[in-house]
Amino acid sequence: MLRKDTRKCYVCGIDNPVGLHVAFEMDSAGRSVRGRFVPRTEHEGWTGIVHGGIIAALMDEAMVKLAALLGMPAVSAELSVRFRAPAAPGDDLVVTAIVAREARRLIEAEAKVERGPVVIAEAKGKLLRIETRGKEGRMVRR
Repeated sequence: MLRKDTRKCYVCGIDNPVGLHVAFEMDSAGRSVRGRFVPRTEHEGWTGIVHGGIIAALMDEAMVKLAALLGMPAVSAELSVRFRAPAAPGDDLVVTAIVAREARRLIEAEAKVERGPVVIAEAKGKLLRIETRGKEGRMVRR
């Protein structure tokens, strides 16, 4: 099934009124992406601690966004997260992702969220490439 960006992604969608609105920057030479996020109190799980699902979503999106920016549109197939330190509302968080390995259908990527020198969480993901439409309107598997 063909997928189209609706700009309503919870993490990066600029048209999602309740989304996180993370803007990712591509580093073509390093084949990586980087985004910044400052959580608010509505992103808490326990008082004063950002919900782990928000942290995991940041890393998941960074990996998928990177694949798309590299011309390999993909969806998450597997995500493994290791939480190392808590994040709090108001923290300036930086999320980064790299591609570790590419195959015909599967992309393996890694991501992390940091607050300055402190690693908040790390993730490894497997992404499944998806079909898109080429310029001629035909389905293309990348």
